[in-house]
Amino acid sequence: MNTLRIRRTAVAVAATAVLPFALTACSDSDSGSGTGAAASSEAADQAKTETPSGDPMAMDKPFGPACASVPKGGAGSFDGMAQDPVATAASNNPALSTLVTAVKQAGLVDTLNNAKDITVFAPTNDAFAKIPKADLDKVLADKDMLTKILTYHVVGQKLTPKQLENGSFETLQKGVITTKGSGEDYTVNDTAKVVCGNVKTSNANVYIIDTVLMPK
Repeated sequence: MNTLRIRRTAVAVAATAVLPFALTACSDSDSGSGTGAAASSEAADQAKTETPSGDPMAMDKPFGPACASVPKGGAGSFDGMAQDPVATAASNNPALSTLVTAVKQAGLVDTLNNAKDITVFAPTNDAFAKIPKADLDKVLADKDMLTKILTYHVVGQKLTPKQLENGSFETLQKGVITTKGSGEDYTVNDTAKVVCGNVKTSNANVYIIDTVLMPK
């Protein structure tokens, strides 16, 4: 009888000793599982928020070193230009004042403003400054020549950066321009570099370039 009591007591003590360890192990397991799920959820949320903001094709934003000089607000800002047709938008960008003068000289303001879904490769003032002054003055005074040069910078469709990676496009002048590049680095006709690309206006995509394109 005493032996039976001793055995029962030993079993009870053993069970009492084992139970806390079992509960602790179970608790630790559940805690780890919860932490893992939380971590996975957090990682998923982070993956959603960490989009490639530097990728212009993913975010559909302007890109390039010259974009930094664009005003942050007003009609000349990216948001402001997006509200106006392309010739009007260009007139609000100080870096394109020579181009705007040329467009006015050629009588192309209404043509560009009324066009739908076009792409304009817009030379900066510095691009025009590469042309000897005497030659530039001669071009500005010759409306036919000026019109040919300016319409050579216009394509009759809205081009995305992706399309510029290895492209060949007919211009309004009926000539052809070629483009190549990737990411934020594109060239036109192997001579002009895009310095601020994917700029939106109400009727055009604009790629500001550092060299004036000359039709053959």
